[in-house]
Amino acid sequence: MTFAVKAVIFDWAGTMVDFGCKAPVNALTQVFAQQGVPISEAEARADMGRAKLDHVTALLHEPGIVARWSAHFGKAPDAHDIERIYALVEPAMVAAAQAAAELIPGAAAAYAALLALGVKVGSGTGYTPEMMAAIRTAAARQGYAPEVVICAGDTPSGRPAPLMTWAALIGLDVWPASAAIKVDDAPVGIAEGRHAGCWTVGIAASGNSVGLDRDEFAALDDATRAHRVAAATAELRAEGADFVIDDVSQLLPVVHQIAAAIEAGRKPGETVD
Repeated sequence: MTFAVKAVIFDWAGTMVDFGCKAPVNALTQVFAQQGVPISEAEARADMGRAKLDHVTALLHEPGIVARWSAHFGKAPDAHDIERIYALVEPAMVAAAQAAAELIPGAAAAYAALLALGVKVGSGTGYTPEMMAAIRTAAARQGYAPEVVICAGDTPSGRPAPLMTWAALIGLDVWPASAAIKVDDAPVGIAEGRHAGCWTVGIAASGNSVGLDRDEFAALDDATRAHRVAAATAELRAEGADFVIDDVSQLLPVVHQIAAAIEAGRKPGETVD
């Protein structure tokens, strides 16, 4: 029998690599600090998951950042400033991402298990192809090499538009979208998958909302850890995630649950858990 789930489309940072989604935050905070307009980690994380040009644009429209920018430069940021900051962010992001390309525990095993079921694996990211080059090489060395990688700029619109997920499904030759799963740690990525018509699985503990690397996360006391994961779960649920798990090591039981739901005639967005 053919397995009911035909494809899984993964996000990258915070989902399959870079526990805590640290690389984008490090790059953004570094660049803004160098400009004399420091931003907080919370500000850097607010629009995580978007294409990086869209992310920089959002930051330079955030009222608090605009106020600090205006105080420092004597004027509000404009389109030229967005282009200039993005030009600085891109190489910083390449370096930061390359340093944070370790697979999240369980990622390689989940990938291998999906392939064994006959499920095609694709991916999408807010990183550009240049940002992704070293990450893809490092991930392949660790046992993860999705068949399709859709990057920022490969589609006319980025997240939360569904185009990147659709492009991945086209590249994999998979349809309908309701036979595919989108896995992402950011609410905007869940929105992307939902708009595409896919099942959606949110990643809470290893993702952007908790925002801690493995050692920092492990160092939390049990109550604090549970509170932070619950808050991240609530954000993903609020965006419409069909399922939320701590990290990708917990994915396969959910894939089987979704397969059973598909066979029972259920569609994404219907309560099954």
